[in-house]
Amino acid sequence: MTVRAPAPAASGVGGDRAAKRARLLEVLDRRGGSALVLRSHTAVAWYLDGARTHVSLAGDPVAAVVVRPGGDSVHVFANEADRMLAEELGDAADLEVVRVPWHEPLLPPGAEGGALDEAEVAAELRAARASLLPGELARYRRLCREVAETLTDAALAASPDDTERAVAAGLAFDLVARGIDPVVVLVAGRGRLAHRHPLPTGDPLGDRAMLVVCGRRNGLIANATRWVRFGLTDPAEARSMSCILDVEAAFLDATVPGATLGEVLAAGTAAYAAHGFDPEEWRRHHQGGAAGYAGRDPRAVPGIADVVQPGQAFAWNPTAPGAKVEDTVLVGPTGIEVLTVDPRWPSGRVAGRARPDELERGRDAPR
Repeated sequence: MTVRAPAPAASGVGGDRAAKRARLLEVLDRRGGSALVLRSHTAVAWYLDGARTHVSLAGDPVAAVVVRPGGDSVHVFANEADRMLAEELGDAADLEVVRVPWHEPLLPPGAEGGALDEAEVAAELRAARASLLPGELARYRRLCREVAETLTDAALAASPDDTERAVAAGLAFDLVARGIDPVVVLVAGRGRLAHRHPLPTGDPLGDRAMLVVCGRRNGLIANATRWVRFGLTDPAEARSMSCILDVEAAFLDATVPGATLGEVLAAGTAAYAAHGFDPEEWRRHHQGGAAGYAGRDPRAVPGIADVVQPGQAFAWNPTAPGAKVEDTVLVGPTGIEVLTVDPRWPSGRVAGRARPDELERGRDAPR
């Protein structure tokens, strides 16, 4: 069944879709395709101005989009269509809406003759969504600020005897209360700091902990990491944290319009040895990459040719044993702008930028 989307709903999000459509029509023109099929959460949420395309966080999208020179259509499972029309597609009155029975494929391969599938133009799609438009940038700024606030609140409320799961539960509660999907919530106490991706356990935090959040709202994902300590600073750990911030500065300094992600990665990874780490440390964990509608869009790997664009977001992630830094930043008109900022969190200057310090709670923190 095919219908037209209704007039904009009060809850609809104002869109930049005309500019996005123009970008995709350029891709179609270059490739000579009759249409372009968007199937992934990343692509569909981007094109539909942050529409929630999931039911299960681990499931496939419940909608797909076909972009044609003559107009666009969104294919949505019939049992999700009323909700999508009322709550997610209210600002897309020009879309043709195709209701698909829940037991049939959403859009079978080859259903659109002569159409390009997004997998065939993956790099071009990443480039099309790289430079954030005014509406989505405003939404992203709010999201990043609120993700930073949840981390501050969790660190201020935590105590050494709290379990990692209890802290993670508080983070997830706060995120969901703000309308943010907790895509990733990691917590490591003293005994588990060696793990780079520490899924929370029932272990207590002890005297030092790392908190990590990747939160999604309006399709956009904000990434940030924070450290909290209960008691006296350890000089060796403080030096390691200081040095990892210097490594991050090399990544940020190299993140300039026109550079490839491969070049940025090379500049950042070279800084490990320059600041006292094992030169091979970067091989032990991914280093982050571009951000936005995917946690990494894309993750930077050696030699990758994606080009840094003005207005693009990044989340670099240099790590070493017991040391890690991560924030979501924007390539702004005057350089790097850190987006995941809460003024309550202590910070220092590194390479001219405010960067997060470890939050010291003191030995008298509640136990």
